[in-house]
Amino acid sequence: MEGCCALRIGEKAPDFRLDTFEPTSGGFGEISLEELKKQGKWTILFFYPADFTFV
Repeated sequence: MEGCCALRIGEKAPDFRLDTFEPTSGGFGEISLEELKKQGKWTILFFYPADFTFV
């Protein structure tokens, strides 16, 4: 699909930044895919449409 942001199986996800919330400290922060890669962290990305609750 031209102009669509969908990925196909086997393609790498582009870097992104997200705001985060840490419930134990009550603080906010930011994380990026590139930062997780540098730390050697395993990362699972998932999308659950039509659900507006925290996961």
